[in-house]
Amino acid sequence: MSAAFVLCACATTPPPVAGPQATIPVRIVGINDFHGNLEPIRRPFTYVHGEGSTEQVQVGGVAALAAVVGNLRGSSPYSLVVSAGDLISASPLVSSLFLDEPTVTAMGRLGLEFSAVGNHEFDRGWRELKRMQNGGCEQLTMRAPCQVEQFAGASFTILSANVAFAENGETLFPAAELKRLDGPNGEVVVGVIGLTLKDTPSLVTPGGVEGLVFSDEAQAINRQVQPLVDQGADAIVVAIHQGLYSNLPPDAPGCDGIEGPLQAILAEIDPRVDLVVSGHTHQTYICDFATIDPVRRFLVTSAGYGGTFVTDIVLTIDPVRGDVVGSAARNVLVRSDGASAGAIDHDLAAYVARYTAAAREVAERPVGRIAGDGRKPGPATEETSLGNAIADAQLFATRDAGARIAFMNNSGIRAGLVPAADGTLTFGDIFTVQPFSNQLVTKSFTGEQLLALLEQQFDDEGFVQTFSASQGFALTYDMNRPAGARVVAASLDGQPIDPAASYRVTMNSFLAAGGDSFTVFTQGEDSAVGPVDLDALELWLRLEEVRTLPPTGRITDATTR
Repeated sequence: MSAAFVLCACATTPPPVAGPQATIPVRIVGINDFHGNLEPIRRPFTYVHGEGSTEQVQVGGVAALAAVVGNLRGSSPYSLVVSAGDLISASPLVSSLFLDEPTVTAMGRLGLEFSAVGNHEFDRGWRELKRMQNGGCEQLTMRAPCQVEQFAGASFTILSANVAFAENGETLFPAAELKRLDGPNGEVVVGVIGLTLKDTPSLVTPGGVEGLVFSDEAQAINRQVQPLVDQGADAIVVAIHQGLYSNLPPDAPGCDGIEGPLQAILAEIDPRVDLVVSGHTHQTYICDFATIDPVRRFLVTSAGYGGTFVTDIVLTIDPVRGDVVGSAARNVLVRSDGASAGAIDHDLAAYVARYTAAAREVAERPVGRIAGDGRKPGPATEETSLGNAIADAQLFATRDAGARIAFMNNSGIRAGLVPAADGTLTFGDIFTVQPFSNQLVTKSFTGEQLLALLEQQFDDEGFVQTFSASQGFALTYDMNRPAGARVVAASLDGQPIDPAASYRVTMNSFLAAGGDSFTVFTQGEDSAVGPVDLDALELWLRLEEVRTLPPTGRITDATTR
């Protein structure tokens, strides 16, 4: 549907219109990977400007986000707000403690109309996700719903073009929807397709997606294009929870260095698509995909993580031809220090304050003290003191179940530990690190199974991820060796893992069910269910007046570069 293409890094003000034959600018506001960040991000954000200068700014928070979105929409009579998924889960305490109900409600108040389902939307299972859409107070998880108010459900529509029930093929949520926008120059029609990455089942607890099928992303998109065109769509927007990686500053549009799993999907989608709003990688970019593939003349965008940016997109539509004739986009920083246009939505600020107050007693309860701080892992292969501390805590908490080793998936460590000046940590601090409330599970594995499990960290399925391991365990690996033989050495208390011996191993319930594609975890026997992961960490912290986090050195990368 794209006939002409213009990409601009500057502010895009809708051009004047002279009559019913003039082009119509349609503003699309794109967000992604909000993850329940109702309050401003705690640490200052280092903003890198296009010319290379940096600035420390306070960013995020739904009240500031809503003000920016409202300001953008107020400048255009034709506008639409779209999310590329992961609105909820892996969230701070103020949202997660209440099953992300306040985030869903706040997003509706902000003006969100369509959201692709992301992988984290399935963290509590698809039935709970249905409750997020439909509302109600049925308890489907360990936490009680509707603690602060009756939950009405999402006022926006969740889309899931590639998620269907295996039994009958019906999609979990609508695959696509039309939005008819009326304004002073007539009506324009925008078709929106929403979907998640095909590999979602490997990223969530398997029970949460039981009975569902996740199909190929490009094929799911392409199935929806012609029906939308037949229904009069002037523009087609894809919101997909899959993404790219970019080394460009967030306010520097371009495709230089662009790579990632979304690129192969984009190369296969119908050229009539006009815009792709993406997510999942927590990157910030605006790429004119026509510079990579001239046949596919659309922008692909992402607004980073946590409401720190929104993407301001303008599609210029010729209503006579029913076609997009121009596109422009920019990423807009969401400042929570009052410097953003529109500053703060005070109604939403008051709404968040209501939940902050409800969570305060739990959040501010001291749980221990540490020396220094705990840095969050960067790449999933990076060993950190924090990861080792979590593994040590889980081993300590399950010794009575016979545990000798504990493994923690680094992708489940969602933030660093940031203590107060005197080293004090609160429950809110540790909850931010591990927001999933997973129970600990201890199982028996043969040494042969354990070695096979360790190889799964480095196989060619999914992404490479090493475990954080408890004290006494050591691992050396080499990525230059062939898949299935990349573990160079593995030992417990200085003794090599014996394939014929038996080992009691602790993991969280996500891993125990085969999460992150670690299917060998499901093979363990004599399962014993232990405490919740956060309870284990708190108990471990309290064992010493000031806890020093353990050193690194348990995992060794012997790969020669």
